Amino acid sequence: MRHLLFPFIFIYILSASAQILPGAYQTELYLDVIKKKKIALVVNQTSFIGQTHLVDSLLKLGIDITCIFAPEHGFRGNVSAGTTVNSGKDAKTGIAIISLYGNHKKPTKEDLRDIEHVIFDIQDVGVRFYTYISTMHYVMEACAENNIPFMVLDRPNPNGHYIDGPVLDTTLRSFVGMHPIPLVHGCTVGEIAQMINGEGWLNNKVKCTLEIVKVKNYKHHLPYILPIKPSPNLQTQSSIYLYPSLGLFEGTSISMGHGTDKPYQSFGSPDFTWGNLKISPRSIKGVYEAPKFLNHNFIGFDLTQYGEKKAFSDGCINLNWLLIAYQNSVKKDQFFIPFFEKLAGTNQLRKQIIAGKSVYEIRQTWVKDLEKYRKIRQKYVLYE
Repeated sequence: MRHLLFPFIFIYILSASAQILPGAYQTELYLDVIKKKKIALVVNQTSFIGQTHLVDSLLKLGIDITCIFAPEHGFRGNVSAGTTVNSGKDAKTGIAIISLYGNHKKPTKEDLRDIEHVIFDIQDVGVRFYTYISTMHYVMEACAENNIPFMVLDRPNPNGHYIDGPVLDTTLRSFVGMHPIPLVHGCTVGEIAQMINGEGWLNNKVKCTLEIVKVKNYKHHLPYILPIKPSPNLQTQSSIYLYPSLGLFEGTSISMGHGTDKPYQSFGSPDFTWGNLKISPRSIKGVYEAPKFLNHNFIGFDLTQYGEKKAFSDGCINLNWLLIAYQNSVKKDQFFIPFFEKLAGTNQLRKQIIAGKSVYEIRQTWVKDLEKYRKIRQKYVLYE
């Protein structure tokens, strides 16, 4: 199974001469648990052990893989954002592919028939509205309701070195925000899984039988370069660092570079009269087929260098770009769309921007909720 490497790097960051090893790599810690059992995998194009996909690795070891659950963007990671993922069969292995981004997002009792263990191994980027943790939630819930053990093969969080943003108001709960956590939550998927279970966030407060295979040699403050792009539009490490800030533009009239070679590394609009980048969105199959301002030419801002050189060390969401975009919008009454509240996780941020609040004033309103969240998070932290 082929996978797409970032064009500029394909190695893991080393720390103190010790290689960071995701949970999947440590087969000796989980093979005995799943031998002679019927297994379901929640995986995508990031689920690799070195150069070999987890599916291929487990098949070679004689593991009985009954089905693969596919999240947003599909098993191969080549389905555009928001596009329905189809069920079917994997062409190479013949294994059944069951979509969790189509008719249903939670495995049904029939989907789990005869399954004895479910394994989750997907690379996340540490942002609440990145939907893989929502998929994990629903799979955990289904496992709890059907008495099936659930295992997370944990992976590092490239944005795990900070916590920032508004904590979700649960009245705005949706698939892009299911839990009362900040926009940047500072957890690996394993830590989030423990939090979901421990805080009683599954339906009717059910708890699943949960096991985490930890990442070896990882600490939250360490930089981690992803060896495989986690979704079609997060194509570089710069875009991953910028995603927490620019992802909010999905809920506005502003382009964030979809349909160009700089998705989540730029933003712009036909309203702008100044900028340092010409933007010309085009339809790109399997990446973004209907971007904002399709086939139009306009100007905007290139943030690539900021993402490469400053975003990691700054360790916070940059609200300045959102405020600049609003201030330079000609039709301010059409700047926000209802999706913005779901992404932000609060109806306050939109109101604050419209009212002309400063970045400092906005950030001050997050402080108390972030302090409460940090105390909750501390109960589930697996890494320093």
